Amino acid sequence: MMPSTPEKTHSELIRGRQPGRSMAGELFGRQDVFETDVDVFFNKHWILVGVTADVPEPGDVSTVDLGKASILVVRDDDDNIRAFRNVCRHRGARLKEAGKSTVGMLVCPYHQWTYDFDGSLRHTTHMGPDFNHSCKSLRPVQLRVIGALIFVCLSDEAPQDIAVLEETMSPRFAPYHLQNTKIAHESEIIENGNWKLVIENNRECYHCGGTHPELTASFLPEDFGFCPDGLSEESQRALDDYYSRTAAAVASWEQDGLICDAFEHLSPDVMTNFRTQRLVIAGHGESQTMDTKVACTRLLGDSRRRDLGDTHLWTHNSWTHVMSDHAVVSYIIPLAPDKTLVRTKWLVHADAVEGVDYKLSDLTEVWLATNAQDANLVSISHRGTQDPGYTPGPYSPFTESYIDGFAQWYSARLAAHGI
Repeated sequence: MMPSTPEKTHSELIRGRQPGRSMAGELFGRQDVFETDVDVFFNKHWILVGVTADVPEPGDVSTVDLGKASILVVRDDDDNIRAFRNVCRHRGARLKEAGKSTVGMLVCPYHQWTYDFDGSLRHTTHMGPDFNHSCKSLRPVQLRVIGALIFVCLSDEAPQDIAVLEETMSPRFAPYHLQNTKIAHESEIIENGNWKLVIENNRECYHCGGTHPELTASFLPEDFGFCPDGLSEESQRALDDYYSRTAAAVASWEQDGLICDAFEHLSPDVMTNFRTQRLVIAGHGESQTMDTKVACTRLLGDSRRRDLGDTHLWTHNSWTHVMSDHAVVSYIIPLAPDKTLVRTKWLVHADAVEGVDYKLSDLTEVWLATNAQDANLVSISHRGTQDPGYTPGPYSPFTESYIDGFAQWYSARLAAHGI
């Protein structure tokens, strides 16, 4: 019997990656790698777990499960949003199951220990006169609300550079009054692939022209990279038109005080990984819809301009698109080495009325189709990386540079945590 070859460590696998090439298949398929990823990238970094419209009124609760952990996001009686560990301080029972609910107080279903929305323990029975309620408050989770996006960090030592994300995005989101929105629709899809493949797929549009007809109706393809060599006369004219259109749009937006430039916080030495930019929308230039016009006539914020472009943001577990009439917010939760939950929420003005201000199918058709297409792409990619015939292939330097950058950041963050 031939001796088995010892498995490479997580560190050996990631450091063995050649620059400009994809990751080893074991980094997508192994259980030990997955568990380390969850611990480092979802327990010790800031992650997006929802939007303020998930908990629109005092007493609303959104429970988000993440691996072995579970988080309660609540809106308290003073309209503050808070987050706590979903663990009773008695014997550890879950207070709430995953999903949304509205309650008067947080009551443990096991022994009815009762907590206020500030986490304080308000009521117990059979604990005796010497029991100190103040020592058994729910454990808080660090939380930041940026625009309408709810970020949490489960670590007691949360990365401080969340402040960069907040300082960058708050003024970009401000014109849209995103906390004055409601959820018009939400979806969940389980993609049969590793979470890193989901994020890699989102960070390149090399695949878009051949797979996303709905999405590319509103995209200018040049925004996502192109090879400048050997352009035909027609392609060169299209490129010149792209530059002219983008310059005109940016000048018009900046005249109205809108922030347009790209901001990247992606290098290997950063902790909170994100990128943002205001992009021109194709066609009529209004929204990510099939006809590129607004899907909701009740616009976000106070602006009456429909052509505000697409203010996009990505982080290492989310992507967000904000337009004049609606926003699309997606985030991921890793479930297994080969399974990733993708949650997507469509936000409209809080006063918008379905059937009057918007038609739901017009609002959702682009990203419902795109998410389904991406799920298939991630599935075939994951299965291929687990094939014995797979070897890491080259990234396009023109359209996949952000994937290479993600791999560098991933490696650096593992090293920073002793991996």
